[in-house]
Amino acid sequence: MRPPLRVAVLVSGRGSNLQALIAAQRSGTLPIEIVVVASDKPAAEGLRHARDAGIATVALDAAGRRDRAAFDAELFAKIAAFAPDLVVLAGFMRVLDAAVLTPWTGRIINIHPSLLPKYPGLHTHRRALQAGDAVHGASVHFVTAELDGGPVLACSEIAIEAGDDDAALAARLLPREHALLCRCVQWIAQGRITWQDGQLQVDGEPLTTPLHV
Repeated sequence: MRPPLRVAVLVSGRGSNLQALIAAQRSGTLPIEIVVVASDKPAAEGLRHARDAGIATVALDAAGRRDRAAFDAELFAKIAAFAPDLVVLAGFMRVLDAAVLTPWTGRIINIHPSLLPKYPGLHTHRRALQAGDAVHGASVHFVTAELDGGPVLACSEIAIEAGDDDAALAARLLPREHALLCRCVQWIAQGRITWQDGQLQVDGEPLTTPLHV
């Protein structure tokens, strides 16, 4: 049997995706050990969820820190001390320095609330509504220096309904985000998803289009 995948989770806010990962780990459906939860906001609610679950936390306040690269390097040095196999950005609202990301290539994923490559960045629900899209969704991708531009592992779609606003669309999408992230982490933990020389592979074969959850 494989040992549990050692996972570090980064959050900036309420940590609902983190809670989904904790619940799946506790239920036995995710063969992982969340070894640390880190944040750039010491007051992030996600840190409280981690502490309540008995998980180590790291909090560095980014406010007032002008040297972004130095801040990111310090944060990831603290994360590296926990020897994670995988870093999960779960509502981590910070663009990371490219030099800091390089050693983690193929070992860091992010969940993003749009069907990438559509709508990288912020306000994705509003932008989907303004564009008149019929469907919206979430994506899990491997992180590269390009904002929300790394290879997409999987996505989950929902229909946009008449009368949807930002809040309603976000609320309906959130449970799908949770399921999507847990499934992707499960595949990585099981060794089904791998990163080989910049190419995603599923069960040893190149992934040519994102999986659907």
